[in-house]
Amino acid sequence: MRVLNVSSSLGLLNGGGTAERTFQMSRFLARREVACTVLTLGAGLDAARIAALAPAAVVALDSWWDRFFVPRVGWRTLRKLVDEADMIHLIGHWGVLNAMVYFAARAAGKPYVVCPAGALPLFGRSAWLKRLYNLLAGKAMIRNAAGWIAVTPGEFAHFESYGVPASRVMVIPNGVSQEDFPPGDRAAFLRSQGLADAPFILFMGRLNPIKGPDLLLEAFARVCDKLPVHQLVFAGPDGGMLQALGARAGQPGLAGRVHFLGHVDGAAKAGAYRFAQLLVVPSRQEAMSIVALEAGICGTPVLLTDQCGFDEIAGIDRRLIVTASSEGLAAGLLALLEDAAALRETGQRIQAFVQARYAWPIIVNRYLDLYRRILGGGPSA
Repeated sequence: MRVLNVSSSLGLLNGGGTAERTFQMSRFLARREVACTVLTLGAGLDAARIAALAPAAVVALDSWWDRFFVPRVGWRTLRKLVDEADMIHLIGHWGVLNAMVYFAARAAGKPYVVCPAGALPLFGRSAWLKRLYNLLAGKAMIRNAAGWIAVTPGEFAHFESYGVPASRVMVIPNGVSQEDFPPGDRAAFLRSQGLADAPFILFMGRLNPIKGPDLLLEAFARVCDKLPVHQLVFAGPDGGMLQALGARAGQPGLAGRVHFLGHVDGAAKAGAYRFAQLLVVPSRQEAMSIVALEAGICGTPVLLTDQCGFDEIAGIDRRLIVTASSEGLAAGLLALLEDAAALRETGQRIQAFVQARYAWPIIVNRYLDLYRRILGGGPSA
């Protein structure tokens, strides 16, 4: 089977969770002897990331306009890639590259599946451009697919708004690869990041409004006097909020206790997860939190808002899910951090839960089942 995965970004700095999902899915498909090629834009993509994707192949395009992911590519190049594929997988939604490959797939008569990963609603900036995109290509691209993938059942309503019944949508959640988070040395990690030897609360992700770092900072400000030894650590690139967050973090009561590490990867990322006492995901909107899975596979407990697409974790402890507000997060912090021993046990239960349901060697079978069903051949994985 030959699969062409299409995603506007594969680099973690500008692609976030969708880029990581594409990366891992492609890597594990290739390990199952699928001839997998990823078509993406080269912005934010380095040689190490491409090498780590092996045995999957990467075609990285230059772009005319990075902000709107406008690729610099000829029609013949796209048609060649499409013609060589048995199955095409369009990941995300708001991208010129996705639209171009859609038109090439239609012209070639090739089946394709779509996985918007929570991107279908008109949310955020450039709403008028998104409406134009949907008018020219987006809505037809969703309706004409051979298969539809939701990250969580919460996306069913999104598909229905584009004319696709929920009954036709397959749920394939995000996954996590345990091999990417090896054990490390806590003291060495703290020294490398300039952190004190004290328990810390972790935020992992881009510093932009959708991810809610401001909600977490305000929540910490509400309860920091009741958590006198804790630090708050933000790990992730600036998405337009670093200056404002830094100014707030310098105010009385918070000064010296809030740290901004910037983008972390590799051993530093694994260390941040493994040595945090608690990961907090304060998102205002998210399809399904990948960072919650990454922390979970490390045995680190997580506190999430009810907008993170991972409400099932409340079955482990109902205190793990709170409202997307500084008040809700503050209450969650106090409830979970009051008993360190119980919190460690909760982390172990989350780890077993994630390993059993969300490890990529398990998740990749669902893609194979869907592809084979559409292509009409081969046994289920």
